[in-house]
Amino acid sequence: MGPTQKPNVCRQLSRRALGFFSRDAGVVQRTNLGILRVLVCQESTKFKNVWTTHSKSPIAYERGRIYFDNYRCCVSSVASEPRKLYEMPKCSKSEKIEDALLWECPVGEILPNPSDYKSSLIALTAHNWLFRISATTGKVLEKIYLASYCKFRYLSWDTPQEVIAVKSAQNKCSALARQIFGNVTDATLSHGILIVMYSSGLVRLYSFQAIIEQFMQQKLDLGCACRWGGTAGTVGEAPFGIPCNIKITDSPPLLFEVSSLENAFQIGGHPWHYIITPNKKKQKGVFHICALKDNSLAKNGIQEMECCSLESDWIYFHPDASGRIIHVGPNQVKVLKLNEVENNSAQHQISEDFVILANREKNKNENLLTVTASGRVVKKKFNLLDDDPEQETFKIVDYEDELDLLSVVAVTQIDAEGKAHLDFHCNEYGTLLKSIPLEESWDVTYSHEVYFDRDLVLHIEQKPSRVFSCYVYQMVCDPGEEETTNRSCEKE
Repeated sequence: MGPTQKPNVCRQLSRRALGFFSRDAGVVQRTNLGILRVLVCQESTKFKNVWTTHSKSPIAYERGRIYFDNYRCCVSSVASEPRKLYEMPKCSKSEKIEDALLWECPVGEILPNPSDYKSSLIALTAHNWLFRISATTGKVLEKIYLASYCKFRYLSWDTPQEVIAVKSAQNKCSALARQIFGNVTDATLSHGILIVMYSSGLVRLYSFQAIIEQFMQQKLDLGCACRWGGTAGTVGEAPFGIPCNIKITDSPPLLFEVSSLENAFQIGGHPWHYIITPNKKKQKGVFHICALKDNSLAKNGIQEMECCSLESDWIYFHPDASGRIIHVGPNQVKVLKLNEVENNSAQHQISEDFVILANREKNKNENLLTVTASGRVVKKKFNLLDDDPEQETFKIVDYEDELDLLSVVAVTQIDAEGKAHLDFHCNEYGTLLKSIPLEESWDVTYSHEVYFDRDLVLHIEQKPSRVFSCYVYQMVCDPGEEETTNRSCEKE
């Protein structure tokens, strides 16, 4: 297929006003986002730093909301200038929120209360309570007491927006648990799969549904009376909580196992493939892409970015559900595609879809001057590291799913401070559509997060001594500037 034609914003707005898309709300939404994408990427559009703040506690961002003080204070970033939505009452250290997830209305379900259709924050507290908090008012709508037999610390989605997994800090395993699972270092639950990891690099996958069916002792319902171990109570209320109603007495059926360096393991692609690093230290930075059905290595399935750098490159399946793979190094971003080998539909191969290159001087090297005992000056050449701070280096790569753009943060050290810019690339062809300079300096020794969300750019950095800073940029269209360049999303 050829390049997609750049949409005409005026024509799209006219068609929307005439009701051309009234029969399909999804079409209206996609049209609106298409208009926004054109506005974001046009030459005259700027991103202005509208707000900067600092905090002694971690700062989090989720869907237009900025959270401070362990999620106790919420600020909306949607308005022209961020404004406080709510601030919950101060609490003791034992009651502070440890982790949280933003829960939005499930599709196709009838819920008991009107407030259930509005966004909520699912929050896990230090004293093992699970709260459902209104995302706009901070009011606690529901609360569940988990248990006292372990310390819960982490929240994650098993099935996004439907099933939540609550994970405890690691406990000392019983002799029976070690006999069944061995010496486990970590475990998680994702899409109905229990993933168990070991210090040796081994990763094992089990069906959680099969474990439930085989080892559940008694079904429990929140809010219902229950008798457990000689004690009666209400499930989810203190002090009874939720009893541990699954007791694994035998090894559950193993779905899959593989060994990988540092337990690095990912599944994705069409059909299913997985990515690992061979379990040897000298193989760090080497990635194998294999078919899940038979463990066969894909053609060109060994990916290694030939770079000399202090920080490792990283690889992951593209979050746009295209089945592609993103491989990021200090000076290049490769987007790889997975397709069938010609005349052999049973095997798949890896090929480059497009590559984004850092803006660098070619074959740059430095001269090292030394003086011998006789006074003779000797000049030696040496090559710089690929992530040398004086060269443009990629630090963050993300995907804005609603605008279908890849966002890439590139950093260059200029004199004593680093300068960063955020680039928007066409997700289909990799074409550079927009570049936004960040005003604040970028210290490569600090921890950084950058979010691009529709018309908002947000930069969170963690400085030494747990000082956190937040910089908010919002889209501004300058009518005084005429657009001199049309950058279309097409293959170069």
